[in-house]
Amino acid sequence: MLARSDSPINMRILGLDEAGRGCVLGPLVVGGFLVEADLLSRVRETGATDSKKLSAKRRETILPLLDDLGEAHLIEITPQQIDGGNINTLEEEAFATLILRTKPDKVIIDAPCHPNGIPNFIERLVTRIGYRPELVVEPKADLNYPSCSAASIFAKVHRDAQIKALGNVGSGYPSDPVTRAWLTGFIERGEAFPDSVRTRWGTIQKLSQGRLL
Repeated sequence: MLARSDSPINMRILGLDEAGRGCVLGPLVVGGFLVEADLLSRVRETGATDSKKLSAKRRETILPLLDDLGEAHLIEITPQQIDGGNINTLEEEAFATLILRTKPDKVIIDAPCHPNGIPNFIERLVTRIGYRPELVVEPKADLNYPSCSAASIFAKVHRDAQIKALGNVGSGYPSDPVTRAWLTGFIERGEAFPDSVRTRWGTIQKLSQGRLL
């Protein structure tokens, strides 16, 4: 399927996406990519698409090409913030912050909620930012819109670097046996989890009860 054009006219477009929402380790990274509409075809030509469909090497190859075409913006939401708050609210606040920081004409967001929840999500977001740019909020926007694809790549590369810095911890996702084994080690040794762990995640409770071993 061909990627859709973000806009038929020349305007400043901000794509927004996140990486690490479902992880038990590391930050949730919200990425934004601000680009002029007349550069969208060049963004697409870099090979930018949903970051999950690209290898780590390919993402890192595309990144500097995107740097020449627009502005990347990142916000890290720490495990401590996630443990102490609501991940949906924190993500919406990050989206609003990036919109206010860049003041784009158009915003494209990979939907962070079920399609039925998109109208309410949009109204909450508009209330937060105090103005109403043109808004596109769709599932798979990171696949279908170049600006959102670029945001996805920047968020994913940044988060992957944070996870890699932790050592041999796997991907950070609850389904990863390497991640589970690393977490289980702290439980078995009776040690406190490091700050990189989202301790309120159900994964931690299940591991503590021996249900994911």
